[in-house]
Parts: sequence; structure tokens; C-alpha cells
Amino acid sequence: MAPAARARKIREIAALARRVGRGRKGQVNVTSDGTGNAVDFAYLEGFTAGDRQVISEVLALFLQQAEGWVVSLRAADAGWRDVAHTIKGSARGIGANALADACARAEAEGEGGLPAVREALARTTAAIAAYQARG
Repeated sequence: MAPAARARKIREIAALARRVGRGRKGQVNVTSDGTGNAVDFAYLEGFTAGDRQVISEVLALFLQQAEGWVVSLRAADAGWRDVAHTIKGSARGIGANALADACARAEAEGEGGLPAVREALARTTAAIAAYQARG
């Protein structure tokens, strides 16, 4: 399966998992780098059935997208709210609920919430890097 098709399938599975498990909280993963609850990797592993290749592809795609998101998360960027909304969905898909919640707050409260989104995105990307390094 091509990477784009695989990523699309993963998003579909994640959406289904969210509908089925709405309101259910997974395990908390604390990383040694202080990123705390940035990503619920047990959730991610669960909806990918532990497929390490799929997990690796999903996380690589998230990190790649995060590079572009960082640039757009400025109050001066008129599209910041759309970016926050996009991040929110992607974050929920991988179990980065703190980031998704920060995005939801920024969408509702305005540009004053952007520093929290940027901070949560940084913690999330650090947690992903730590998780990838553990192999």
C-alpha cells in the first residue's frame, strides 16, 4: 500500500476508534525528557494494532506536517484558526489530546491561545522524537 493510501486508511481507522471510544481516556505515557502526557502512545498503538511500520509512518507524517504548522501559528497569519483546527484533528488521531485541547481552546478564545498551542506542539513533537528514539 502506498504511503498516502496507508495514511488515509489510518486516519479512517482513527476516526472510527474515536467514535467508538469517545470519552475514554487511554494510559498516560510519561517520557524521560519531561514531555509528560503529550502523547498517549498506548492509544496510538491500539488503533494501529501495534503495527510498528504504520506507527512510524503516521508519526513521521505528523512531524512533517508540524514543521509547516509552526510557521502558521502566528496571530499575524490570517489562517491560524484553520491551522489550529487541522492540528486538533491530527493530534486526536495520534493520541495527543493535550495538544488537541489547546487547539480547541485557541479556536474558541482567539489568538491569545496561540502560545499554549505552540508550547503543546513542541511538547508533542519532543514526545514523538523520544518515542521514535526508543524504537
